[in-house]
Amino acid sequence: MLELKNITFNAEDEGQSIGIVRDVSLTVEDNKFVVITGPNGGGKSTLAKIVAGIIKNTSGQIFFDGEDITEKTITERARMGIGFAFQQPVRFKGMTVLDILRIAAGRTLSVSEACDYLSEVGLCAKDYIDREINASLSGGELKRIEIATVLARDVKLALFDEPEAGIDLWSFNNLIRIFENMRKDRRGRSIIVISHQERILNIADEIVVIADGKIAKQGSRDIILPEITGTENATNICHKMV
Repeated sequence: MLELKNITFNAEDEGQSIGIVRDVSLTVEDNKFVVITGPNGGGKSTLAKIVAGIIKNTSGQIFFDGEDITEKTITERARMGIGFAFQQPVRFKGMTVLDILRIAAGRTLSVSEACDYLSEVGLCAKDYIDREINASLSGGELKRIEIATVLARDVKLALFDEPEAGIDLWSFNNLIRIFENMRKDRRGRSIIVISHQERILNIADEIVVIADGKIAKQGSRDIILPEITGTENATNICHKMV
């Protein structure tokens, strides 16, 4: 279980302190699929990076499985089972897909095991297992490979920062299928996704709306989605939230 208690993050801008995240308290129960949404610049991605340990919060506490991890590094949090997938996956020249999956797993995966993870994200393993992580891969391919590394790590908490960014419609449809499968087969894993997309919001168990650095709304998908769209069928999320 993840618990955030009074999390605040201030950034310095020309000598002035600006509140990016403001006194946020949030609990994510085990085995939940939570989507955090809200206006651009509201603090969503910053909050996810604070949880992962990429950014250090100014004040407040973070607990994971009952342990205070506020002062733990990104490496220590990763070892505890917190995984983070960036908006723009990192490209590693000279490193193959098999290499990065083995690094993620922390052990020498067999080729067969690595292929299984690629298959889970809809990639034909024989076409990718020996490919280099470089500019020859599309944004959609990189996103799916990054998700495969999260699966290979067998994390307790998976964080995805706007996974739909920079990919085409075909890749996005595959991304939705992957998330739907992850939701069905969570294996005790909690999932937090930062997104504006209605189709991702529709997968959520719970939705958290963050605006101006604060939680504006929070609750089950069935309650929150119609509220933030203003329509019973919840069809206008992208227009309203961007």
